[in-house]
Amino acid sequence: MEVFEAVRTVLAVRRYEEKAVSADTVRRIVEAGRLTGSSLNGQPWQFIVVENRESLRQLGRLARSGPYIAQAALAIVVAIERTRYAVSDASRAIQSMILTAWSEGVGSNWVGFLGPADVKSVLGVPDDLDVLAILPFGYPAHGLGLGRKRRKPLSKVVHRERYSQPFE
Repeated sequence: MEVFEAVRTVLAVRRYEEKAVSADTVRRIVEAGRLTGSSLNGQPWQFIVVENRESLRQLGRLARSGPYIAQAALAIVVAIERTRYAVSDASRAIQSMILTAWSEGVGSNWVGFLGPADVKSVLGVPDDLDVLAILPFGYPAHGLGLGRKRRKPLSKVVHRERYSQPFE
């Protein structure tokens, strides 16, 4: 899948098939995160791949907005250093991982934002790092209507040269 097609069609996935994601695909997903650019090449992230079924259930219980993590094939917990650009840099890495997964037919969704502290103790995340997000991954349980998004038209969000100048 080409990059623009992945951006155009990616949707949040919250229901997953009971099907494992191959080790090669998981490796490509985390490689996409690792290879993402960061401010001053700081790479202020750590990625924890969680595939153990009980651990996934536990993450699902801890993440109020993401109980569906429990049904995912895997989750990647993104921990960040407490640096000026860490949230921005890790957000870029998260998007790279989500788009890479989507290009392989694997869905995901961002759960939490500077997530629950309990996740740190469950996964042994050091005190000097914060959990930014939990990303469940799996094959979508049902068709999602690829590319059908409700977005504002370009004329409402894009300007040329100055605000209020039509982009056309």
